[in-house]
Formats: sequence, structure tokens, C-alpha cells
Amino acid sequence: FASKEMAPHMAEWDEKEIFPVETMRKAAQLGFGGIYVKPDVGGSGLSRLDTSIIFEALSTGCTSTTAYMSIHNMCVWMIDTFGNEEQRRRFCPSLCSMEKFASYCLTEPGSGSDAASLLTSAQRKGDTYVLNGSKAFISGGGDTDIYVVMCRTGGPGPKGISCLVLEKGTPGLSFGKKEKKVGWNSQPTRAVIFEDCVVPVGNRLGTEGQGFSIAMKGLNGGRINIASCSLGAAHASVLLAQEHLTVRKQFGEPLANNQYLQFRLAEMATRLVAARLMVRNAARALQDGREDAAVLCSMAKLFATDECFAVCNQALQMHGGYGYLKDYAVQQFVRDIRVHQILEGTNEVMRMIVARNLLQG
Repeated sequence: FASKEMAPHMAEWDEKEIFPVETMRKAAQLGFGGIYVKPDVGGSGLSRLDTSIIFEALSTGCTSTTAYMSIHNMCVWMIDTFGNEEQRRRFCPSLCSMEKFASYCLTEPGSGSDAASLLTSAQRKGDTYVLNGSKAFISGGGDTDIYVVMCRTGGPGPKGISCLVLEKGTPGLSFGKKEKKVGWNSQPTRAVIFEDCVVPVGNRLGTEGQGFSIAMKGLNGGRINIASCSLGAAHASVLLAQEHLTVRKQFGEPLANNQYLQFRLAEMATRLVAARLMVRNAARALQDGREDAAVLCSMAKLFATDECFAVCNQALQMHGGYGYLKDYAVQQFVRDIRVHQILEGTNEVMRMIVARNLLQG
């Protein structure tokens, strides 16, 4: 699917900033709209390990589009896991088919890594909440239909946060300008703004105060998913470098005959395989509900996104000046996966999580 339906359009989607809705709906027909969502609401019911393998493969065709699909999947999983039966049946089937698309709304202009300090507020009024505030850097914002929003229903800190599901068209819901980004151009990114949005209490996932826990559990899977997207980009970049070294001649012979470049290519492949095994191991730990799953997800996200960016960057270097031209796909992989070291929890925050785990024993 990645090589036939995505790769031929990857450069155009990037250049023209096209959100490829129809291609994603084709992917959903193969079960990729709710990969680890339960089958009774239209999901594929697959494991976290299956999901990692799927996202790596799709990412070889277009990393940016696959990364959005991974966020969509995380949102559907949250509704499936923490929603009641009515919510699951109301929201999940149309999301799994990608008839509708979802966005995850946690980050705010003033709270990025310090997510628990978020200010978007939801005041209870009878059977509704009145939502005010704004979210920043929202993937799909403005083009998607369902918004999974973390907001403050109680006091300060993580225990005052709840999770509400908003539908596009809710009065008071608006969007900022479409951001101009270095990569990830096949998915729109906008601020999401709430001005006296009235949301039924029946749209709250879980209990009041459970929102931060839902957000963090979602992000454990999100970190594996985004790391898997990095694996796909690195995998594709190794293949592009391998081909270029074979075809390109300098000093009277193919670059592939140069031992230095042979060794670099071997290191790239080795780093890719090491990262892949780390991500797969974390995926299995999360699937099995192991106690160390969260820290393994953080380690895998940190290691894989750093290593895979280095692999893609080295592949670009091996292309020489050609690697810097937009006619060559390697530069797009570099641009698209750079942000993976920042989102779903920055790699600095991943180090904090790992260190805290070690020092608290």
C-alpha cells in the first residue's frame, strides 16, 4: 500500500500541502483507521506490535501522512478504552472507517513539556461544560471532525484535568491560521480555540480528574507509533543511499567501492535494526501491560527518533548535492522526521522519565 498509494504522491503532498483524505480512507479499508481498537466498533483488534510494524511500513511511503494516522489511531483508542458503550458506538465506527478524522488536543501556547500546567478550562453548568482556552500545534486542526481535548475541570496540577470529546461545528470552536512547517506538510497544523463552547457532560471520557492519566496512557502508545514512523523513514533512506552508492560514480568507480562509505552504510543499517528491536520490545511490553512499559516506551522513543534522524541525515550526506534537491526523496524524510524528536514528549522529557525511573528505583 505504501509503495503504490503513498510513495508516488509523497513529494506532491509535501509541496502542495495536501491532506490526502481519500488515500487515508483507502488505508482505513485495510483496517488502518483503528488498528488497536476493538472489532465490535469497527477496529482491527490488532496488537501494539502489529501496529508498530504497520506504521513502519506505511511510513516508507509517506512519513508525514502516516504520523497523522498514528495520532488519529491514538484518539480512537482513547475513546474505545475510556469511553462508555454509548460513546464508543457513537464515535468509533466513523473514525475507524476514516469517514471522520480525529485530533488530539493537549499542548497549549503556555504548556508544552509541562503539560500538567494547562489552562484550558471547562466549567460545569448543569448537564454541560463551558469550555474556554486554546490549544497549539494541533495536527489536523481545522480539517478534522473530532477533537479529544484535555481541559481543567478542577484545581491546579494533573488531578484537575479531564478529557472531553468535541465535534467540529460546536458553537465557539474556531481555528488559527495554518502553520508553515519545515516538514509534516501533508497534514495541517493549527491552533484550536474554544470560546464558551458548550459540551455535554455525556462527551466526557472517564471520570472528572482522569484526563491527565488518559493523556499519558495514550502517549505511551503514541511514542511507540511515532518511533515506528521514524523507523520507516530510516529504512527508506538506507535503501535510497544503497541505490545511490551503486549508481553514482566518482574517481572512476561507483561510490559503493569506497570502504569508508561501505562502513557508514553498515553502521546505518545496524543502528536501524537496533532501534527497530527496541521499539518492538517496548510495543510488546505495552501490549502485555508490563510495569516497565512506560519507561521502555520512553527509551524506545528517545533512541529510535534520535538514531533514525541520524540515519536519514547520513543518507542525505551520501547523496552529496543531490540530497539537497527536492527531486530526491531523502531530504523529505529528513525534514519529516526531525519533529519526531520534539513531539509526543520531547526527547529531553524522555530522558527525564528514564532518569526518574532509575533514581526512584
